[in-house]
Amino acid sequence: MPNDPTEMRFSPLHEAHLASGAKMVLFSGWQMPVSFDGIKEEHIAVRTHAGLFDVSHMGQIEVEGPGALAFLQRLLTNDVALMEIGGAQYSCLLNDDAGVIDDLITYRLGGDRYLVVTNAGNHEADLIQFGKVARDFDVYVRDAASRYAMLAVQGPNARRIVAGQLRIELPPRMGVIPQQIGRRPALVCGTGYTGEDGVEIMLDPEIAPAIWAELVDAGVVPCGLGARDTLRLEVCFPLHGNDLSESIDPVTAGLGWACSEQTGFIGSDKVAVFRANGTDERLVPFEIEGDGIARGGNPVISGEETVGEVTSGTWSPSLENGIGFALIRSDLAEPGTAIEIDVRGKRRPARVSSKPLYSKKR
Repeated sequence: MPNDPTEMRFSPLHEAHLASGAKMVLFSGWQMPVSFDGIKEEHIAVRTHAGLFDVSHMGQIEVEGPGALAFLQRLLTNDVALMEIGGAQYSCLLNDDAGVIDDLITYRLGGDRYLVVTNAGNHEADLIQFGKVARDFDVYVRDAASRYAMLAVQGPNARRIVAGQLRIELPPRMGVIPQQIGRRPALVCGTGYTGEDGVEIMLDPEIAPAIWAELVDAGVVPCGLGARDTLRLEVCFPLHGNDLSESIDPVTAGLGWACSEQTGFIGSDKVAVFRANGTDERLVPFEIEGDGIARGGNPVISGEETVGEVTSGTWSPSLENGIGFALIRSDLAEPGTAIEIDVRGKRRPARVSSKPLYSKKR
């Protein structure tokens, strides 16, 4: 995997995807499958059975050394000290103004050993920020993206199939266990981006195609980034570059729960002010009432006034209506508030909703 951010990147599974007839798209500099047999079919497979995603475009950063904890406390918004060995934690990486550079998952692999998973489009920026802050700590930071392919197996039957087919022990939710897969070291993680149970597997790129084929042969349905997007929106997981950016702070984005200002992370003073005083805008989920599918950039209207903008929008296969995220004026952010969304010049009635939009109990 090249380090030049301007160079096209290809997953270790690229040839397998082409051979299977996957529809490929460019995503954050990577050629990745958007769908195999159809977004709706893949989405339903994850909700009802088990789906398999190639997420090898995600990046990894290794952090190790006596100062690792203090270093990560300075960088990440969550309280890293709460994480036990074998644990995982969601957090944000902020700039000085509390804008979100990236949202991350951190795994604690040992006493002073951590692995941080980055979003594909932000990996180089994250490395720069990590390297800049590392100068003040007794810590070693290493770009580990070339060491891993990454598979996500998600759905109600995902864990059973993975454990049986690969003959490995699985971690609990928000946990990680080092394993041997294909006689190579691997990490099996109890995390995901779909709202379903399952695992994410970081493994040797050389054996990734064989493991992918083995899981498909066991009945797991290959899925692309299209279904990953509809699934994450149904459960209100934000996507950096759409719903998060360096101009949006965690409080505005509804991620204040992942911020522990007492740890002194970069931007913590601003987050404390936003938490105490509120923000002018908030990121909220919405549902369209009736026909229509909103897309990012569509204006949100209340009365005759534009009060915000859609950041992500799609059709929900589970709910069978248009859904999405919008950044709107805070006084209109309460669940149940009626709004309209301008979809290609036609106003579509919609309503601010609660998180998650979809759940098994709904």
